[in-house]
Amino acid sequence: MDYGGGYSTTSYGAQGGAGGGGFMSGSQGGSQPNAAKGTLSRETLRPCTIKQVLDASQPHPEADFKIDDVEVQQLTFVGQIRNISTQTTNITYKLDDGTGSIEVKQWIDAEASNTSMDMGDSHKAGQKDLVENEWARVWGRLKAFNNRRHVGAHVIRPVTDKMEIQYHLLEATYVHLYYLRGPLEDAAGGKAGANGQAADDGGQYGDSGGRQMPSVGANARRVYQCLKDSPQNNEGLHVQNIAASLRMQVADVMKAGDELLTQSMIFTTVDDNTWALLEF
Repeated sequence: MDYGGGYSTTSYGAQGGAGGGGFMSGSQGGSQPNAAKGTLSRETLRPCTIKQVLDASQPHPEADFKIDDVEVQQLTFVGQIRNISTQTTNITYKLDDGTGSIEVKQWIDAEASNTSMDMGDSHKAGQKDLVENEWARVWGRLKAFNNRRHVGAHVIRPVTDKMEIQYHLLEATYVHLYYLRGPLEDAAGGKAGANGQAADDGGQYGDSGGRQMPSVGANARRVYQCLKDSPQNNEGLHVQNIAASLRMQVADVMKAGDELLTQSMIFTTVDDNTWALLEF
């Protein structure tokens, strides 16, 4: 599932609201960050780290929690079980994912427990898979009681594939960056390159027709961008004009030009110090 701007879900069942666990389906971010901050975003399953859960803001006790200034109700995370406390009405798990630790409470439904016993005790068998020092995935809601936060779990299951841990952390990072910086093209201050990679502060090569551009240094990128953006005739630009435009030393421009010439990205025109772009 695509969050927009190059962000996508993993295949390990969190799905960012794309399905599973009985949660509302829908895009985590869509193509517009502002649109994702409405009611749909609140009900969308949000992948996160425990630190994000602990740092979530709440304007007042009755308000929804916010992560990255976006209201969240349903969330999912993974963590290592540090402690299990079984009570008559609930089971409390202490989970730690390396960014923080939090209690997860799963309430015991007496009727459901009786039903599971009639069906071969499969429910209790599943609970036995949740053991201390093993990893688990949680789906639930963030709650607060007496100024202490915990997660009320709808579902908690053991992690059977350790790669799920890394994929979840990556997914949580994707969504965090989407809300923090916007789609990739906005974060780069322009359109992303042909490979979806944003250019750095030195500029970008622009449309290369889908071909990979050679790797060159920062000054070479600046010179290339200057040649690309500056108005010029068929003769191109002289080294002196490039140096003045970029406020660079002529020697640095010459060195950058040699690098671009070596990579066949530019060519000389009327003399060795006048260059034009070689079309890709």
